[in-house]
Amino acid sequence: MISAGQIIILIVFMLLSMIVSSQLKSRFRKYSKIAVNYGLTGKDVAEKMLNESGIYDVSVVSVQGELTDHYNPANKTVNLSRDVYYGQSVSAAAVAAHETGHAIQHHQAFSMLRFRTALVPLQNISAKIMNIIFIAMFFGAFAFQQAFSFDLAIMIIIICYAIFTLFALVTLPVEIDASKRALAWLNTTNVTNMETHSKAKDALKWAAYTYVIAALSSLAMLFYFIFMFLGRRN
Repeated sequence: MISAGQIIILIVFMLLSMIVSSQLKSRFRKYSKIAVNYGLTGKDVAEKMLNESGIYDVSVVSVQGELTDHYNPANKTVNLSRDVYYGQSVSAAAVAAHETGHAIQHHQAFSMLRFRTALVPLQNISAKIMNIIFIAMFFGAFAFQQAFSFDLAIMIIIICYAIFTLFALVTLPVEIDASKRALAWLNTTNVTNMETHSKAKDALKWAAYTYVIAALSSLAMLFYFIFMFLGRRN
């Protein structure tokens, strides 16, 4: 069963996530009305940044959705939402350059990106294990207790949350580095100027906050279960 402590943690970080998400969308809408130099679209920015970095085996494609932009290392594609792909704004340029920053990390074998990629299978397995445990505890508490002790279940949950937290913490330097690469390139190529560069930086800053919230949320849940386990041992 979900405890009161878990509910409080979930509510607190859900509210923080909603606030950050609202601020992020607000800024992206605001900066999507401000043009960058040379009339470059997000697609143009990504392709130009890739070419100038000597990367010719990465494709730039358009995907559905809002703020669904990402780099896929499996098929080497920079995936940009339609507003970013076709946009000629500060928002579009900042997002496109950031995702291209991930492609450059991949090309250069950036250590933290490699570490995060290696953690993906572990995170996926942990998520499945967590789902099984919580469903079993919720719908079949008696049968569950016959198969596992509660302490063993908590230990497994702690291990899973430790993996989630590690993944979230490793993600932070990966995202920060991609933004640094993006902002440096936008500045040196004069795609952004003195007026628009600060806006690109602000947009990426709020995008980074989403990862900070995710890391803190995972860390809070990890400590919650650790304290629960230690409390039962005393």
